[in-house]
Amino acid sequence: MEVIIKATYEDMSRAAAQEVARILNTKPNAVLGMATGSTPLGLYRELVRMHRDEGLDFSQVTTFNLDEYVGLRPSHPQSYHFFMHENFFKHVNVPKQNIYIPSGSTNNYPSFCAWYEQRIEECGGIDLQILGIGSDGHVAFNEPGSSLTSRTRLKTLARQTIEDNARFFERREDVPIYAITMGVGTILEARELLLCANGKNKAWAVAAAIEGPVTGMVTASALQMHPHAKVFLDSDAAGELKMRAYYDWIEERRPGAPRYN
Repeated sequence: MEVIIKATYEDMSRAAAQEVARILNTKPNAVLGMATGSTPLGLYRELVRMHRDEGLDFSQVTTFNLDEYVGLRPSHPQSYHFFMHENFFKHVNVPKQNIYIPSGSTNNYPSFCAWYEQRIEECGGIDLQILGIGSDGHVAFNEPGSSLTSRTRLKTLARQTIEDNARFFERREDVPIYAITMGVGTILEARELLLCANGKNKAWAVAAAIEGPVTGMVTASALQMHPHAKVFLDSDAAGELKMRAYYDWIEERRPGAPRYN
């Protein structure tokens, strides 16, 4: 796992966006896994800027989102369909037919989840999966106790997740209790992983994911098993890392590191 620590959220977001651009410049028809929440907003803003000002092209890209609340239609202001449209898709040129987001209103969740997995496979798999992290160390909606081999499925949200997300709703009672989420096993099959985290409230989760044991109680710790995982942090989110000095040492020497063709 490669850990990149930047001083500010803005610096972190720019560095993460450069990773996405690297993928697209190498493979214009890349399949991107998308995340929602407050953390990826800076990354998406920078990608939108790069599209507008530098011509970063999404015209051949296919996207798969990690998750969606159950019971919210795509037009609901707190649905992840709405989030992605407002914060990213309406500003770039990803073809509408290439955008896949789990349905929160299907009548047959097991069949939909199986279809979603199949569709990812039919598109050649995910080249780069963007991830955030919950305050309890979960990725997507793979709550503590989730299997590290899990697939896309219906998941009951933990009370902590509901509390954390209540700020986006008028009332805590409005937060959905269920979601469709990619499983940890699905996420780990992406060719590259990119996790972003910012703020002091994520410092414990970040340290547990990066430096703690690999465990289903902190599902983000599964990234330790991936050969191409990068974690982008701001200084606050890195606050509880025991090996912080080593990560900074690596970053300082990155420009002079040997390169292999």
